[in-house]
Amino acid sequence: MSDDEYVDDLGYSGEDDETESDAGTDDSGEDDSGDSGDSGEDNNPETIYFNSKEELEDDYDKAIKGFDSILTLLGQKKVLGFKALKQIVKAYFEMEEFKNMITRYKEMLTYIHDVVPRPKTEKCLTSLIEMVANSKHEVKFVEEFFNLTRGEVEKTNNDKFWFKITMRLANIWLKKKEHTRLMRILRELHKSVENQDGTLNQDKGTQMLEINAVEIQLYTELKDHKRLKGVYNSALQIKTAIPHPNILGIIKESGGKMFMSERQWKNAYNDFFEAFKAYDEAGSPRRLNCLKYLVLANMLMSSDINPFNAQETKPYENHPEIVAMTSLIHAHMHDDINKFEKILRDNRSSILEDEFMKDYIQDLLKNIRCQVLVKIIRPYTRIKTSFAAQELNISKDEVEELLVSLILDSKIRGKIDQIQGTLEVEADVQDFSKYQALQKWGEHLQSLHNSIISRLV
Repeated sequence: MSDDEYVDDLGYSGEDDETESDAGTDDSGEDDSGDSGDSGEDNNPETIYFNSKEELEDDYDKAIKGFDSILTLLGQKKVLGFKALKQIVKAYFEMEEFKNMITRYKEMLTYIHDVVPRPKTEKCLTSLIEMVANSKHEVKFVEEFFNLTRGEVEKTNNDKFWFKITMRLANIWLKKKEHTRLMRILRELHKSVENQDGTLNQDKGTQMLEINAVEIQLYTELKDHKRLKGVYNSALQIKTAIPHPNILGIIKESGGKMFMSERQWKNAYNDFFEAFKAYDEAGSPRRLNCLKYLVLANMLMSSDINPFNAQETKPYENHPEIVAMTSLIHAHMHDDINKFEKILRDNRSSILEDEFMKDYIQDLLKNIRCQVLVKIIRPYTRIKTSFAAQELNISKDEVEELLVSLILDSKIRGKIDQIQGTLEVEADVQDFSKYQALQKWGEHLQSLHNSIISRLV
């Protein structure tokens, strides 16, 4: 799942959670400014708050002093003080004074237990979480920030929010390839959705699928095929979940890649198709990648059905990022190897820049060459490998390798004479049975004909 997609899942729109209408009041409608207006604007916490926010554009230190004065004027914990601390935390973050930031963040977190309403707490913390998550600062700082947040949220018994924050951290470690840290977080996440006996809490099936999605991506990266397959199969067994389409897309895309590595083209095609539909429903750009992959799997399994005939894929047939694959499959279905290879050459950037696609180009070339070679051989009982090499525009050695593969796969029957450089084609057993059936049918018709003639005579 991309960072943007996960942010949406947390419910953060990217906008500041403060507006002029609520900066000085809590949800109960009580004034947070402390004293009434008798003390003048200079001592009005709300006025100081807005003036200090304006100062953030020019002078962080002056702005921080202004926000600190609000805390002094308020004299006790109030929502406006929480917001002032949030601005101080953000200012220190922008100044890259992380020690001061963490100190003030700890102070801010003390407000979430009994001062700030839960919805406001979640919105505010989420904005800070995303600020840190999308930064490129040291891993230790990110870890300290998240652990502080998770620890305080856990004390509020807000399990759902704790889970979302922890999943966000898991996705950060996945993106940064911090695999050891990710493993630790995954153990915590597993524990949070399990019963005391270690079995899955059936009410948390959707959360379990979110965890599985991260695990599947991790094991795909690590090329740990055994664990990948185990998690994939476990995910398919969860029937009580209603996952976000992105989660389903991740699981099915990874399943498709797993099946591709096993050369199970049909299963790979099915999973890529499911992933494409899920990503399409979610509006994820990953749908285009999965569409390319399902076209690739379709060609590798030598299907006679054009994948763009499906109503789900049809609208993308002429999409600029897909049109090369559209042309490729048309050439493949018509066994036009010259056109096929030209399309690959002309679209190297759009096809071969994808590392996953790149791994299967040789399989794809072998596939279409085998198809064309079978057509070349069909009219003959004996054929020179040099002739086939010329037709396919490859070497004689490569032709021999293709012939061996076809013979082993029982797609042709014959013997290769390497000395003479020929293939002696044997008549197919099925052809013999056809001829024998036709001969018997003809003999039966002749018998009927003779019987009728004898009666007429």
